[in-house]
Amino acid sequence: MLNMKYTYRGLFTLIICFSLACSSEQNNKYRDLNKNGRMDTYEDITQPVEARVNDLLNQMTIEEKAGTMFIEGTLVNEDGTIDKKEDAAGFASILPSAVENIRERNINHFNLWEIPGSKELVFGVNAIQKEAENSRLGIPVSISSDPRHHFSDNIYTQSAKFFSQWCETPGFAAIGDEDLVREFAEIARREYLAVGIRQALHPQFDLATEPLWARINGTFGEDAQLTAKLAKAYIEGFQGEQLDSNSVACFSKHWPGGGPQNKGYDPLFTFQEGQIYPGNNFDHHMIPFEAAFEANTAGVMVFYGVPVDQTEENVGMAFNKTIVTSLLREKYKYDGIVITDWGLITDQDLGGFIWPARAWGDEDLSEKERVKKVIMAGVDQFGGEHRPELVVQLVNEGELTEARIDESVKRLLHQKFQLGLFDNPYVDVDEVVEKVGRPEYVAAGFSSQRRAMTLLKNEEKILPLGGKLKIYVRNIDNAIAAQYGTIVDNPADADVAILRIKTAWYPVDTENPLAQVFHHGDLDFKGEAKQEILELLKTVPTIVDIYLDRPAVIPDISGHAQALLANYGASDAAVLDVIFGKAQPEGKLPFELPSSMKAVRDQLTDVPYDSKDPLYPFGFGLSY
Repeated sequence: MLNMKYTYRGLFTLIICFSLACSSEQNNKYRDLNKNGRMDTYEDITQPVEARVNDLLNQMTIEEKAGTMFIEGTLVNEDGTIDKKEDAAGFASILPSAVENIRERNINHFNLWEIPGSKELVFGVNAIQKEAENSRLGIPVSISSDPRHHFSDNIYTQSAKFFSQWCETPGFAAIGDEDLVREFAEIARREYLAVGIRQALHPQFDLATEPLWARINGTFGEDAQLTAKLAKAYIEGFQGEQLDSNSVACFSKHWPGGGPQNKGYDPLFTFQEGQIYPGNNFDHHMIPFEAAFEANTAGVMVFYGVPVDQTEENVGMAFNKTIVTSLLREKYKYDGIVITDWGLITDQDLGGFIWPARAWGDEDLSEKERVKKVIMAGVDQFGGEHRPELVVQLVNEGELTEARIDESVKRLLHQKFQLGLFDNPYVDVDEVVEKVGRPEYVAAGFSSQRRAMTLLKNEEKILPLGGKLKIYVRNIDNAIAAQYGTIVDNPADADVAILRIKTAWYPVDTENPLAQVFHHGDLDFKGEAKQEILELLKTVPTIVDIYLDRPAVIPDISGHAQALLANYGASDAAVLDVIFGKAQPEGKLPFELPSSMKAVRDQLTDVPYDSKDPLYPFGFGLSY
């Protein structure tokens, strides 16, 4: 075998480019990159993946191996470039650029954050791949992303921008249609592929058993069996029967289930109080993951949370050998990639505020000691970190064997080969317009928003509305609402009012700027906000639509509303289509709506649908 870069990519890429008569600027650049005469034989390229992995591994230095074990966030600038701008703000200002991480740290996995337009994104992704190809061994980059296909304004879902926009995952659970979930996943896969995203840092299989938890809008609700059923369809749609050049690899999260957070406080932050299991229901939370294993999920992300008194030591999941090795590797025989959630090793300076690493239970360990413990727990890759020098140091000092590092790097390289990245990591900018945001994709996403809507109350069967009505709207675009009725400015002059609201939340008292926008706190409306809503409901017959990113506590609002609808990420037009009978509400609640905050606090954190006398039970939903 020839020990030189492009060993694995050169000739095959030339064959692909010439056979397709590539004409775009990006493809011409890519073709030129490989006209260097340094390539292996075609027979080598057609060897089994395992042989190619072993050959490449034997050529890698410990520094190159260590770099492969890290995945860091990056972005593409509005003009499609990837260098850090002098005026960079936010996380972009504190993180190294992709170029720097490739050249100085040998990192070849990146998580996309902010993105520009679709064509500019492709330019940026190709620029990242070009930079990687110019490295010593030319190892291609695996580009990943958090969910980007949902109609959402929440912190955990990246902006959909030019992708099709679907209901959030609780909406899929409300519909309960495996075929729809598979269709969604297949469309999202095609759109990801068109822009070069090859790893999905989703789906989220946590069970929403603690109503206060801030990440419920990323789950499939609180029912384990329903989540498991939809999990398989989701993974199958993204990955196919097996990983190949048409797949997007799914990283199922958050092992072994992150739903039962004490008081709902997310373990991303220092005020977390651990995952608790007062109902002795630890195993129940792994049911969706068992379905993910059956569907051959390509990866598993281990959570921050501390499984209080469930293992020998109360430390975060990724530091916990019982959770990763004994449970995941040995009991479930899982041999795919295991990655940490983001930021377990290094404190981050957020413009003056120091955000501590999420090393819960192991805060006193040094950064090097944290890295060693995570690797020895059985994890393959560190999320949101760029510290490969610590791995190198551990090996050089004899605290970790290179054989243990090889074990993880083999898994990471194997997936790159399976996805075809060594054969052609580039994407064609000319195909983006054709493959992303197609009208039929957009229409399918819009349909899911409408289908997921859940009718909770319909007094005197006021819905669907009909005729030429005078309507008063609040929190709805007047221009859109005017297509359904005559808009009036005074609710007293209206035949009916339509009010859109969101589940209440209250910021935690913290200096962490990210924590301040997470939806923590009570689920009921209070004070002036509540009175303002009730005043409208008492003035005119009102249809209330509420966005359920968490299970809202709304007994007074429900009692005074003429009709009550719930959505899980929906546009004004989608909501109004249902209200005016252009579409049917098909949703059934994917979690119960508690009757009071006392009921929320009295229920068991780890047990589904167990609050006393819920206002609306799990699975409730009316129809026209």
